Amino acid sequence: MPTRGYFPDFLTPPEGLQGLDTALEAIRATPPDRIHAELSVLASERPAAASPPSWTAALAEGRPEPFSRLLGALRGYHRAAVEPYWTYIQARVEADRAVRGRALLDGGAGELLASLPPMLRWRAPVLEADYPVDRDLRLDGRGLLLQPSYFCRGSAVMYRDPGLPPVLVYPVTHADAPAGAGESGGAPLGRLVGHTRSAVLKAIGQGGTTSELARRAGVSLASASQHAGVLRDAGLVVTLRQGSSVLHTLTPLGAALLHGGTRPARERRRYARNGPVTS
Repeated sequence: MPTRGYFPDFLTPPEGLQGLDTALEAIRATPPDRIHAELSVLASERPAAASPPSWTAALAEGRPEPFSRLLGALRGYHRAAVEPYWTYIQARVEADRAVRGRALLDGGAGELLASLPPMLRWRAPVLEADYPVDRDLRLDGRGLLLQPSYFCRGSAVMYRDPGLPPVLVYPVTHADAPAGAGESGGAPLGRLVGHTRSAVLKAIGQGGTTSELARRAGVSLASASQHAGVLRDAGLVVTLRQGSSVLHTLTPLGAALLHGGTRPARERRRYARNGPVTS
C-alpha cells in the first residue's frame, strides 16, 4: 500500500458497507483476471525497488494460500489500528454525516456538495477535486456515493476503474481527541451532573446548533453553549463548525449514556442486520 498514488481497487469493495467480514469475503471472491490487471497497474507505477512481493503473483492465480495471507493481514491491521479507536473514529464520521445531512436538508444537493471540505469545489455542474493526477469522471446518471473517511488525508480518493460504481472518499474534519478520551473516571466526566446538562445532552439527539439546543432544553444560549462544552470535554459530544454556526452531535459514548448504556432500537436493528460499520 503506497503512501501516495494508486492502490488496487479490489481492496476496497463496496460490500464493506456491510461489515468487515463481508468485505473480506468480497475480496476473496475477486476474479483472478481483475486481480492480475490491477496488480499490473500497481507494478507499472512503482519503482523496481518497491515492486509488489512475489506472493502477489500467486494471488492473481486464485491460489488459496496468498488469499489467506492477505485477508489475515487486513484483519490484523483492522484489529490493531481501528478497533482500539473505533468509538472516536465513528464519532468523527457520524459528526461529518450530520453536517452533510443538515446541508442537504437546508439547500438540496447543491448545498451538500458546496459543504464538502476545501479540497472539493462545487462549480455546477462539475465537482472539482484536488487530486494527484488529472482525470475526469462522468457519472452518466449513475449517482455518486459520498464516503467520509477518518483515514483519508489531504485529497479525495476514487476508484481507478471508471466502470466501477462512482464513490468519492473524502477526509472528515479532524480535531484533537476529547479531553479524557480513553480515561476512566476523569475530571471532565465527573462534572457531568445535574438536570440541565442532562436536558442539553438529550436535546442534542440527532444533532443541532447551539441555538436549537437552547430552545429544546429551555435554557439561555450562553447556558447551552457552556453545557455543550462540558459534554464535549467529557467525550460525549462532537462539535463541528458549519458556516457561521456550530453543529453538535452525540458520540457513541454520549448516545449510550443517553439510552442507559444500550444502543437506540434503530441502531440495534442495523447492527444485528449488518454487523459493525467498517468504513
